[in-house]
Amino acid sequence: MMVNGSKFHLLSVVGLFLSFCELTFSLKVTSTSPGVLEKAEGDGVIMDCKFTIESTESGPWDIEWSLQPPDNNGPSNLIITYSGDRVFGDYYGPLKDRVHFMETDPTAGDASLSITKLKYSDTGTYQCKVKKAPGLDSLNVKLVVLVKPSKPRCSITGTTETGNDIALHCMSTEGTTPLTYTWEKTTGTKTLPSRSVLDSTSGTLSMKNVSTDFSGIYRCRVSNKVGSDECIVNFSATEPTNNAGVIAGAVIGVLLFLLLLLILIFCCLRRRKEKKFEREIQHEIKEDVPAPKSRASTARSFLSSNRSSLGSMSPSNMDTYPKTQYSKIGNGDYGVQPTSMNSEPSKVAGHNLSRMGAVPVMIPAQSKDGSIV
Repeated sequence: MMVNGSKFHLLSVVGLFLSFCELTFSLKVTSTSPGVLEKAEGDGVIMDCKFTIESTESGPWDIEWSLQPPDNNGPSNLIITYSGDRVFGDYYGPLKDRVHFMETDPTAGDASLSITKLKYSDTGTYQCKVKKAPGLDSLNVKLVVLVKPSKPRCSITGTTETGNDIALHCMSTEGTTPLTYTWEKTTGTKTLPSRSVLDSTSGTLSMKNVSTDFSGIYRCRVSNKVGSDECIVNFSATEPTNNAGVIAGAVIGVLLFLLLLLILIFCCLRRRKEKKFEREIQHEIKEDVPAPKSRASTARSFLSSNRSSLGSMSPSNMDTYPKTQYSKIGNGDYGVQPTSMNSEPSKVAGHNLSRMGAVPVMIPAQSKDGSIV
């Protein structure tokens, strides 16, 4: 009896376990994981999460999507849920207003998620979890948001004269790596010169010993998995310039400049010396000594005075003039006795009169009776 009781108990446990397994696996997500979804920034993405349910579980529906950061560090962030016949999608700020269920009623078997206007920060692992007690199943989808290359910048380094080496550069500052660069010539033969080497990783096109055949328009294109962009550059090879003529012209120009500078300095020094000499001469002149009068003016004044005196004398008025009285002197000589002057005027030598500016004047002789001889 004890053996039969043990067998009955074992069969009961197995039956309950099989019943539990049937209930657990009656809800199953049928969508398969795509592995890695790669999308361009700014595009949209749909992540499938379809499921089936075979039993008549009586528990409430609970459908949710969450995001695990790319580095798998830190807790996952709840994005959107369906619970109690309502959708809640305001859990995660960076995805607010950009995430929603594809179906209005996700309990119908489709809990797929749509994200619009993807950003680079949306990269990560998304998990879809469908639960209706006691059933439960989930699916993980890895999303990688790729950035398209930014418009590249084309440039030229090196001397463009024939015979030299130059390099064409192409650089894009943004874009998910790896970036691939290509160069092509769009004019002339439309083929790259034979003496050119392309580095598709750095975007540099090196050209050796350029000639006029290298001239033309070149186009660079940068691309990655989600997009591409391009830029162009116009290269023109020129003939070498006459360096000897340029150097000679420069030397002549410098010499002329130095010559003009020396002339200017010489003129300034000479002018300064002349001004200094003029100042020294002015200091030597005695300002307190008046300038002598003109000899001609002195002679004219004296002559006109005598003429006026003589002109007024005539025989009729001679009596009015005083006559000189003569007295006899003991030694037999006659002297003139002045009537109106007390002292004899001083005599001045003839050469001194000439130095003083006097002019000799002839005075008519006068007789004793006052008449002019």
